[in-house]
Amino acid sequence: MAGMTGGVAGGAAGSGVAGGGVAGGGGTAVRFRCGHGAPATDARITLQRDCPLCMLLAETQRSRGQLLRKVAAGRRGDLGQETRIGAEYEWICDRGHSRYVATVRAALTGSGCPKCTANAEAPSARFEGGVPFMKPGLRLGTSMTEQRLRMLLGERIRLPHRVNAVRISRTFYGKPEVWPDIIIPALKVAVEYDDPGRDGRSHRGLKEVSDREKDAALAEVGWAVIRVRAGGLAELGAYSIVCPGVSVKVVDRVLELLGEIRGTAAVEALLIE
Repeated sequence: MAGMTGGVAGGAAGSGVAGGGVAGGGGTAVRFRCGHGAPATDARITLQRDCPLCMLLAETQRSRGQLLRKVAAGRRGDLGQETRIGAEYEWICDRGHSRYVATVRAALTGSGCPKCTANAEAPSARFEGGVPFMKPGLRLGTSMTEQRLRMLLGERIRLPHRVNAVRISRTFYGKPEVWPDIIIPALKVAVEYDDPGRDGRSHRGLKEVSDREKDAALAEVGWAVIRVRAGGLAELGAYSIVCPGVSVKVVDRVLELLGEIRGTAAVEALLIE
C-alpha cells in the first residue's frame, strides 16, 4: 500500500523502540499508554500515546489478535509485545502458500506473500481482470445505510444478486479480487458508500489510502467507481458524491454519474419501469 498517513507515519516508523521498550542508541526504557514496551517497573519514560504498532492496527481497523494469527507460531510471544512496525517476522500465507518474511507494516498493508503477488501478475490473472463473480463464504460487514443505498438504487435499475467480487490484476490485502459495496456488471461500475463510522476514523488515514488503491485496481481492469461520501468526508476520486447521508437525491445523482461514465443508453437499458 502506497504511503502512510496519520500518527503512525514519520517518526513512529523509525522510532527504534524495540519490542522490549528500549530505545535505540540511548538505551532508555520506554513504556507506552497501550501497555506495550518496557515493564512498568523498568520504564524510565512513559509516553501518553499508543505504541507505533497499536497505532497502525487502529488505522487499519485490525486487532493484535488478528495479526498474531498470521505470524509463525514461534514468534507469537514476541509479536504480542512488539511496538515497532518495521520489525521483521515470518508470516503464514492465508491462502496456504509458503511462509514469507516481511515487516509488520507490510503484513498489515502489503499485497501478501510473494506467491500471491506472482499469481496476481500472471498472464492468466490479467486475462481474468475485470470479471465479476460470486465468492462463496465472503463475509463483509454491511451497514444499514449501505443496505438502504442498495435498496433505493435497486428500485431504479436492475442490480445482480449473484456477484460480490471483481477480479483485479494485482493483489489487494493479499487477494486477487476486491469486494465493492454494489456491483453493476453491465456497466462495469462499482458503487461504494463511505462514512467515518461511530469512531470517526473509518475511511480516513490509511483506510483512505486503501480506498484509493482499491479504486486504482478497478480502474486498471476497466471499472469505474462512484463513491457516496457522507458524514463530512471529502471527495475521493473523479466520481464522488459528497452528502449528509443516503437519500433519493443521492440516488438520482448516482444515475446521472452512471450516464456520464457509460452513456445514457446503457443506463436506460437497466431502468426498471
